[in-house]
Amino acid sequence: MKIVQLICAPVRTGFFFDDQLAIKNGVEHDGFTYKGLPVTPGFSSLRQAGEAVSVMLLLENGELAWGDCAAVQYSGAAGRDGLFVAEESMLVLNRVVKPWLEGKRLTTFRELAAELDQMKDPETGRLLHTAIRYGVTQALLDAVAKARRKLMVDVIAEEYGVEPLSSPLPIFAQSGDDRFTNADKMIIKGIDVLPHGLFNNVHDKLGRRGEKLLTYVEWLKKRIGELKPRDDYRPVIHVDVYGTIGMAFEHDPEKIISYLEMLEETSAPYRLRVEGPVDMGNREAQIGMMQLLTRLLEQRGSSVELVADEWCNTLEDIKLFAQARAGQMIQIKTPDLGGINNTIDAVLYCKAQGVGAYLGGTCNETDRSAQICVHIAMATGPAQILAKPGMGMDEGYMIIYNEMGRILALRKSASVYGNKNLIKA
Repeated sequence: MKIVQLICAPVRTGFFFDDQLAIKNGVEHDGFTYKGLPVTPGFSSLRQAGEAVSVMLLLENGELAWGDCAAVQYSGAAGRDGLFVAEESMLVLNRVVKPWLEGKRLTTFRELAAELDQMKDPETGRLLHTAIRYGVTQALLDAVAKARRKLMVDVIAEEYGVEPLSSPLPIFAQSGDDRFTNADKMIIKGIDVLPHGLFNNVHDKLGRRGEKLLTYVEWLKKRIGELKPRDDYRPVIHVDVYGTIGMAFEHDPEKIISYLEMLEETSAPYRLRVEGPVDMGNREAQIGMMQLLTRLLEQRGSSVELVADEWCNTLEDIKLFAQARAGQMIQIKTPDLGGINNTIDAVLYCKAQGVGAYLGGTCNETDRSAQICVHIAMATGPAQILAKPGMGMDEGYMIIYNEMGRILALRKSASVYGNKNLIKA
């Protein structure tokens, strides 16, 4: 079967683009946005509306396959590609990708995705923006699935030699700035991993180092006890701090470890994960510090799990972090990896190295990219998957939870009736 036509449409994401560097430097809130001038190239304001491009492939049999090109909330930060602009990207898609796709025979997803992921723009000589590679490979997976009359999860399983999961994965919900109301929602819904927290400053109003996060974790533990939906509900507490613990303690490893142990004591009896405790400004320094902190925690018998995020963007980065054991868990921030073939490889590589694979992403994705990530997760079996997009919590959790439920029900039905090849994805 061939691809007949590529059609692009500008669409909205589930959140916004934020200038992370400016925010970490201490700008003031101004309602839902921030006061001040942007410092990251490409930004016209500190917070601006998220943009995406829906890539639709009309197939020879009349079916339509599609995926969405989307980039992370903090685009242009920590070594990532610059701000993704839909209008500019559609020009690239039509100039570079369209001639390659139209008339293309659908062979295997792995072959097509690898070719697209290495494609360069002849005008710049550079790889296509990660967001473009992300969205087009989603559409290619959907196209191959439709051509084979299979679910996307089954295409991945067949091509990568893995067995899809037969039970749900833990879902990690993100609260955004509304870390109190959204935490209540998460607890009531019995979410497995919570709350994210979006701590881009851990000082309290009096300027005391780390007090804001400690106070919040103490409140969260109490709130879980008050609102838990069942007696055996024991969620993992996972907070994302964007390197601010390192900033608060002058990147002194001993001070950071002491603080993490205080957080662990405060969160007990719940398991604690801390994402992005430091941001050392480059990949090599980040790996070195995360490796050191991981080793020190384990030597002290701590159960705190560090999650690598900053400077761990590409498949190459993830492999280096995993090899160095620079964190007990690695976030695979799906849009940053470009083609979703890299996401699949990243999950499988982390698992082979004995490192926790967190299939993440961003609040700034779309419903479509999130749904396709669920197929990847159910095929590869990471330790957890992010509820996305958006920061309202309910919507992102619904999208991930519901797609997971549909996959499980369809695969069970197909297995029972022996008609797996008759499923239309």
